[in-house]
This record gives sequence, C-alpha cells and structure tokens, in this order.
Amino acid sequence: MPGTLFWDVDTQVDFIMPDGNLYITDAEKILPNLKRLTDHARTQNIPLFGSVDNHHPDDPEISDQPDFQDTFPPHCLAGTPGQEKVPETGPLNPLWIDPDPANIDTLTKSVLSHIGEIIFRKQWFDVFTNPNVEPLMNAVNPDQIVLYGVALDVCNAHAINGFLERGTAPIQLVLDATQAILPDRGQEYVEKWQEQGVKIVSTDEVVE
Repeated sequence: MPGTLFWDVDTQVDFIMPDGNLYITDAEKILPNLKRLTDHARTQNIPLFGSVDNHHPDDPEISDQPDFQDTFPPHCLAGTPGQEKVPETGPLNPLWIDPDPANIDTLTKSVLSHIGEIIFRKQWFDVFTNPNVEPLMNAVNPDQIVLYGVALDVCNAHAINGFLERGTAPIQLVLDATQAILPDRGQEYVEKWQEQGVKIVSTDEVVE
C-alpha cells in the first residue's frame, strides 16, 4: 500500500458539532471540506487512515477540572453518540485497531489487504500511544501523508510531530479542513511545521 494516504484525525461528533461535549468553536464550518476529502479519497482509491478518541471515564486525559492542555472534560466516551464520527467522514468498512499490542505481522497482513478505512482507537490525545501505529506505518511505508481533522493544536499536533520525529513521510496539512481549540496556538504550530517541511495546502488543492 505505498503512495499517498489520507490521515483523518478525530473527526468526531463531540469535537465538531455545537452540542458536542468538547465542541471546538466553528469546527462545524469544516464539515463540507471533510466530506470532499473523504469522497475524493474513496473515488481515487487513496487509502484512508486515521484515529478516534475512545475514552473511558477513568482515562488520565479525562478530568472534571481540565487544564485543556493535558486534561480535558469528559468526551468521546466509548459507546456514546459523541464518540461517533460525523456523517461526512463516517466509515464505510472500517478496520478498528485498538491500543493493545498485537501481532504486527498478522495485523499488517490485515491492513494491507483491507478494503476500507484503517482507524486507530486511542485513549490519549497522542495517537502514537496506540502501540500499533508506529510498526504499521513502517510496514505501510507511505510516500506522503495528507492530514486533516481536529484539533489542530492538540491531536493533530501530536500526530504531525510524531510523524516528523519518526521520519514517516512528507506531510501535507489541509489547513481549511482543521480547527484549533486555541487559534493562536494553532498558528504558532503551523509556522513551526512549515519550517520543518510540512506543506500547507487547501482542500481545493488536494481534490483538484
């Protein structure tokens, strides 16, 4: 499965919809672009990878007194409507990969033969806390990662920094298909990533 892959970060109801438990201001405005990117990947047979929060009430990230940096209010609790992906990115045939160590050879075969989305579940905002992410990405060995989703300054940041640290592949960030919790912090990250070689693109540039 070499080539370009799309990486969809946490496009879940609790983050994107105004009645979500951890709503990111104005995140619903990116819904049309999320749909365009998802549809484009499917029509062009571009592999769709990504992540979702799949929390339990006792996860370290969950707090009734959150600092919005290391801890956050209860959100994306397993089995709740808010944990589901928004319809615009709703998976058609997902392979869910839990954050439990797996037999990588067996899992790699499943991933490389799977027709549908590959989605890593996580219980912390850093997707690389799912121990299967790094070895599977090494096995997939993409030429390029096109990343979008939310939140720009938290889960996206950890994914981008993780890919950069590991030298996984060149990254394109679809800026108009993401939203930050703190816009100023998000802009600081974008400027830093550009210096590190991340290419900032728009949805139009990707799909056209």
